[in-house]
Amino acid sequence: MSAVTTTLSRPIASSAISKLAQAATAVFFGVMIVGFVGFSHLEAVHNAAHDTRHANAFPCH
Repeated sequence: MSAVTTTLSRPIASSAISKLAQAATAVFFGVMIVGFVGFSHLEAVHNAAHDTRHANAFPCH
């Protein structure tokens, strides 16, 4: 008896859709995080973001 080998391969379109879905998810989470920090009325959230920007040498005001 001979062994049957099978190889699994994904179509190129499936890979492109997967990359697009990953990029869209990253953008969605990024916008949600920036929106939450930018419009938050919690002083602790603002101060944490403010200190992080300064720690990374990013001017914010």
